[in-house]
Amino acid sequence: MVIKYGIIGCALAALWWAGYAQLGSVAHWLTYRAVGLVEGTHLAGAVEFFIFEVPKVLMLLVLVVFGVGIVRSYFTPDRTRAILAGKSESVGNVLAALLGIVTPFCSCSAVPLFIGFVTTGVPLGVTLSFLISAPMVNEIALVLLFGLFGWKVAGLYMGTGLVIAIFAGWVIGRLKLERQVEDWVYVTKPGANGLEDERIDFAARVAAGREAVRDIVGRVWLYVVLGIAVGAGIHGYVPTNAMAAIMGRDAWWSVPLAVLIGVPMYSNAAGIIPIVQALLGKGAALGTVLAFMMSVIGLSLPEAIILRKVLKLPLIFIFFGVVAVGIVVVGFLFNAIM
Repeated sequence: MVIKYGIIGCALAALWWAGYAQLGSVAHWLTYRAVGLVEGTHLAGAVEFFIFEVPKVLMLLVLVVFGVGIVRSYFTPDRTRAILAGKSESVGNVLAALLGIVTPFCSCSAVPLFIGFVTTGVPLGVTLSFLISAPMVNEIALVLLFGLFGWKVAGLYMGTGLVIAIFAGWVIGRLKLERQVEDWVYVTKPGANGLEDERIDFAARVAAGREAVRDIVGRVWLYVVLGIAVGAGIHGYVPTNAMAAIMGRDAWWSVPLAVLIGVPMYSNAAGIIPIVQALLGKGAALGTVLAFMMSVIGLSLPEAIILRKVLKLPLIFIFFGVVAVGIVVVGFLFNAIM
């Protein structure tokens, strides 16, 4: 069975790569031959960017989400909880941040995951390390960054995201804020989903990958298109000098401003990365752009509203504050060294 799926997978991967490699030529032909736009104009630049990036990002997204769906069949919430339970706090912070990469649970999963972790003895700081890492440092973000910018930027993002998740969780753990968790959480009995002891075959895991594509891509494709549309506008019409002045390394206030702008926004990696690509192309500093991206993905008002069900307001403010400070420090650091 595994060999059969391996052969089919290789054939599909070859077809995927053949189509992916031709996207640039197709976008150029459609923009200047089919549509008839004049090369070098703002409109032509924006249109070519949009035509090229939409299928590119969606193809990457389908590929990654399919793989993520298979990975998630191994890392269910109960299994993740079992891995983290019983570990020392310092080890737990590191494990929790690493597990956040391979278990791409979104903010919608925050409440049930938080309850399950806390009620089975996972320390508060460790739980928050996981909740920071899972949305911010996930496979979708890393693979899209790798596809658009290369392994250096993807590696920088992963490394800094993990450091923020580990450090923020460790700091919050040291503050002993367990009393800032809603009282009803501690009296809730964790439930099992009934999947932990099931031994599912590889065909079922492939089916889980297909279902993940249908579910996740079905929910985020509009964010992708809108994000690329914004990026296309920036790419075609925003002057390079203007963007460099606002988000360049010489503007000391650009990093905290980028974080403040990013927090109220709500998007995901698939929607924000095309905007990041356009900003960098127009001269924005890498540290400022990474800080903006981290704040959009890792901190958002909808996440705060969801977490309010289980956390009291002081802990939410501390959680957001510690993470925001970490993101600002990362932004300044990369603007200084890159």
